[in-house]
Amino acid sequence: MKRRKLSEEDVSLWRQVADTAERLHPKAKPTDFAKTITKPVKTPRAHPAREALPAFEVGALAKSRPPGHDLMGSVSDRVARQPVQMDKKVFGRMKRGKLVPEGKIDLHGMTADQAHGALTGFVLRSHSEGRRLVLVITGKGKDRHDDGPIPTRRGVLKHQVPQWLALSPMKSCVLQVAEAHIKHGGTGAYYVYLRR
Repeated sequence: MKRRKLSEEDVSLWRQVADTAERLHPKAKPTDFAKTITKPVKTPRAHPAREALPAFEVGALAKSRPPGHDLMGSVSDRVARQPVQMDKKVFGRMKRGKLVPEGKIDLHGMTADQAHGALTGFVLRSHSEGRRLVLVITGKGKDRHDDGPIPTRRGVLKHQVPQWLALSPMKSCVLQVAEAHIKHGGTGAYYVYLRR
């Protein structure tokens, strides 16, 4: 867009207005209309004196962790810390492997997306069929020797399944989640006790 030039009529009109206007700051120099106005330059503020930081070495205060250690605690510990929602005697029998699961699903070899869909369908179907105890086999996950700066989690499904069971729509069907007894898969499987 081209800027149009002021006509003689525009300039004379401007001068009439400028002659009748009063200055806000009478001591300031009058500016010519043709000159462009520049923004005032901000001067940087001086920062108050800062205290010198103590010398440090990266990683000096970090505690060493075993390989594959989860920063938020292991999944087994988190599942074990959940309060018991079901009958304590039945829970004890379930943890000792005395209860036989009425159904099971094996999620080995599935991606997280495939496993989530399969688990949701299985749990909702089992609940509608009146089952109480089902077994979800996740596997323990593969050991990875990774010395990179970002730790990789071992056993994606083992970590995700308890979280998925705590979310809708499965949350309304699930009463208790616990790690399975060794004869039903141990740390690579979960007991899922369903509501009536």
